[in-house]
Amino acid sequence: MSATTEPTEPTEPTEPTRAHAHDALIIVDVQNDFCPGGALAVADGDAVVPILNRLAAHFGTVVATQDWHPAAHSSFVAQGGPWPPHCIADTPGAEFHPDLDLGALDLVVRKAMLTAQDAYSGFDGTDLAAQLRARGVRRVFVGGLALDYCVDATARDARAAGFATAVILNATRAVFPEQAPQKEAAWRAAGIALTTSAALTSATE
Repeated sequence: MSATTEPTEPTEPTEPTRAHAHDALIIVDVQNDFCPGGALAVADGDAVVPILNRLAAHFGTVVATQDWHPAAHSSFVAQGGPWPPHCIADTPGAEFHPDLDLGALDLVVRKAMLTAQDAYSGFDGTDLAAQLRARGVRRVFVGGLALDYCVDATARDARAAGFATAVILNATRAVFPEQAPQKEAAWRAAGIALTTSAALTSATE
């Protein structure tokens, strides 16, 4: 977790049926390299883009996280890591998907920017928690890529940082879809709620 994240007692999760001004949408790593045709593509990853675009208007704060790796990042196979090179800073693969509505973003948080630092969570090594608190955010809703890695880590860290947290199930895709039921059970056990875009938007329209 980020060194700037202050330990707090987690807020009790509330039923995520209505988005409002004190809620944040966290769009995790919807970047070209994680979408079809990219260096580390998640199957059907680009399908989350229109869903997240529609959701953005319902939130007081919209955040996008972005892997932003140096060329010799420790997570890459050549350096002994598990992944092929991806999301290298200032390359097309690191850019957001071209259809993502960047005009809806209030904050962009880059992570894993140092050679020896890996970070799946948008809270790890960043000041995201402090920025959300400064904006009066109480609940966060997480979608993006990928369900079983960066979405999972971001949701867990959001909950640990004291935010009521929900994962938007139809706004994320997994590297290993067969792991999704285990992740969902673990989220429930951690006090992380599960919701869908339809539930959130129908409650606000």
